[in-house]
Amino acid sequence: MKERVQKFGRFLSGMVMPNIGAFIAWGLIAALFIPDGWLGWWGPAATINSMVGPMLSYLLPILIGYTGGKVVGGQKGAVTGALATLGAIASTSSTMFIGAMICGPLGGWCIKKFDQKMEGHIPAGFEMVVNNFSVGIIGGILAVLSIFAIAPAGVKMCAVLGRGVTYLVEHARQHN
Repeated sequence: MKERVQKFGRFLSGMVMPNIGAFIAWGLIAALFIPDGWLGWWGPAATINSMVGPMLSYLLPILIGYTGGKVVGGQKGAVTGALATLGAIASTSSTMFIGAMICGPLGGWCIKKFDQKMEGHIPAGFEMVVNNFSVGIIGGILAVLSIFAIAPAGVKMCAVLGRGVTYLVEHARQHN
């Protein structure tokens, strides 16, 4: 059991670790240019600060979904995972890191299974057309499904995890 939990943890960290540079960029931009940041007083800071929200809401979850899809389904899986992640992002105001960690690998898995089923059945010369349309169709379907299934599940999971963290913090304060 311990080995499976560790393997799952490595899989999840494998989606985040390649994107640490983007998290660092977001953190630096936020620390420097938010209104209370080190350079928040500077004239252009408000314009630069306008990147902080979209980076957190869109860029970082899409990168995680992309990376998760790539781990499972290669480059086509990466694009499919990013498309599926966008559906989860678009349906809620919550930051969809958990949704991205579900959508990305799901997109990669779906395109991988589709490719396995189609292997040997695509006429020569049509591979590129089938590959691109399959990513578009499967990614679009998953994006729509993510709006109704994965995003609500991600929001609930965040709420449960948040309550758990709150409990741990309060419990730790009581014992100090």
